[in-house]
Amino acid sequence: MVKKVAVVLLLALIALALGLRLYRVMSRGKQSGPSHTESPGLAPSAPGSSETATGPSSGKGSGIAPHEFTPRTGEVLDFSANVTKLNSTVANLQVKVGEPRNIAGKSAWHLQAFAHTENPYRMVFELDDQFDSYSELANLVSLQYEMHLNERGQKVDSIQRMMSSSKDPAPANAAAARVLPGTRDPIGMLMYLRSVDWEKTREVRSPVFDGHKLYDVRAELVAKGQNVTVPAGKFTTNKIELHVLDNGTEMKDAHFWLYIAQGGERLPVFMEAVLPFAAAHVELTKIR
Repeated sequence: MVKKVAVVLLLALIALALGLRLYRVMSRGKQSGPSHTESPGLAPSAPGSSETATGPSSGKGSGIAPHEFTPRTGEVLDFSANVTKLNSTVANLQVKVGEPRNIAGKSAWHLQAFAHTENPYRMVFELDDQFDSYSELANLVSLQYEMHLNERGQKVDSIQRMMSSSKDPAPANAAAARVLPGTRDPIGMLMYLRSVDWEKTREVRSPVFDGHKLYDVRAELVAKGQNVTVPAGKFTTNKIELHVLDNGTEMKDAHFWLYIAQGGERLPVFMEAVLPFAAAHVELTKIR
């Protein structure tokens, strides 16, 4: 049961960055480590282009979502993760924005996410995970995604270069993840959702690769002006529902919501995950 608790709190981070891999672990009842070989071309049932957006008055038309936000270099966001049935913090989480770097000849944001379980849960499910995303400056499309996992003393490191063409050879220092053009990793997807102008856009859709598998993620604006109070302060937010499709079929037993603060910084202040066996939420505790 405690293992399920630790897993579900990370599932809340589908909104933040980290949950898809662990959802598959729970749904299959076993854990598979990151692949160190080429990832097969697992393509979701994506729309005609790799990214679509629907405006409030445009019906079902598609186009590119407006980008009016970029991450702040040096930004550090601290979060606490809780399972609703427990009255304590299960894990502390952190997202960092590093200096831009050059990856495969392109300029990319270096985005990082960290997750650490807290006592007493750490005594049963010790978890210290680090995720590194290198996402293009202009559109936050993933160039490279790294997972450095330490769970119950078992360490796994995976470095995967995103490659949309089967003709490109795998790099010498990373595995090749064959993905759709425009694919984002979970951390890049979080930053992308912050970049969307939700005053003008109702819905966006993007392929997301979680280090193992390619999903189709649809983010839908479901409410505006939601007042949210978290340890970091009081915020007026837009409520975004995330629909995750696996091979064209939506995950019906998992539901995710992300609350993004209105205003210039568009902070991800609150996240929810509701699953058959538990529910979890993640609160922003500190902004640096």
